Amino acid sequence: MKQERTLEDNLFYLGCVFLGVSLVAGVLFYYVLLPHISLPPCVAYHYFGFYCPGCGGTRALISLLQGHILHSLWYHPLVPYSAALYGSFMLSHALARITHYKYFRGMRFHNWHLYAALVIVAVNWILKNILLLGMGIKL
Repeated sequence: MKQERTLEDNLFYLGCVFLGVSLVAGVLFYYVLLPHISLPPCVAYHYFGFYCPGCGGTRALISLLQGHILHSLWYHPLVPYSAALYGSFMLSHALARITHYKYFRGMRFHNWHLYAALVIVAVNWILKNILLLGMGIKL
């Protein structure tokens, strides 16, 4: 009798594919493309003079990959939040599968994970634009 896959099973398998594709794409980008290109500036900042909700995401990802967690939090807190959520989800489900669900059950997906991400993006965007437009602090 075949057991039906749960949402968490599907997310775990999708996470494994994401990890593999990200590793290959990251190596190609870092060693093949990045030496030959420069990253474009943010269109919203360039034309309108304020930060978009995603501003700082690339710098945050690069900082996180270099091990600078606090810099990553400063540039865009969604990146370390997503990395921590992804890492804990994947680790808990990997341990659950290794132990055949005896000691670990695996982290459950909840909608509040997405709502928290939306709140992080909104608060980050508002605060950075207040610092930029109200106090003239560029980030």
